[in-house]
Amino acid sequence: MLLDSQNKFSDRQAITANDVSENVIDMGKGEASFGTPKPLLIQVVEDFNNLTSLKVEIQTATDPDFTTPETLAESTQVLEKLKTGYVFPITTLPKGNKGYMRLKYTVAGTAPTQGRITGGLVAAHNEGWHDV
Repeated sequence: MLLDSQNKFSDRQAITANDVSENVIDMGKGEASFGTPKPLLIQVVEDFNNLTSLKVEIQTATDPDFTTPETLAESTQVLEKLKTGYVFPITTLPKGNKGYMRLKYTVAGTAPTQGRITGGLVAAHNEGWHDV
């Protein structure tokens, strides 16, 4: 899996409370998901503890401060799934780009003391015909 540092939302970002990704990606004007689907990876890189579930949202806005963010896609996963290697089921960049994108993390239940996420645009997914 190839992850370019300029296309990462989160790089082993610790999620211990509600938060947003450490990076915002400037997607430019126009529809970023036009044409061939753009592969997206949101992966747990350190086991989570304590929380009940974690919701990850892909947000877009017209400004890098996200004055009025809009959620394009979201996925909520329970603690039992949030183990190292787990990949959230949002695998391509959704339609609706307004110029800037980020990830938003919402913790349900007790705040975790451990758990990290790496997320960003990737060149391709590590899947082949044998994974089908």
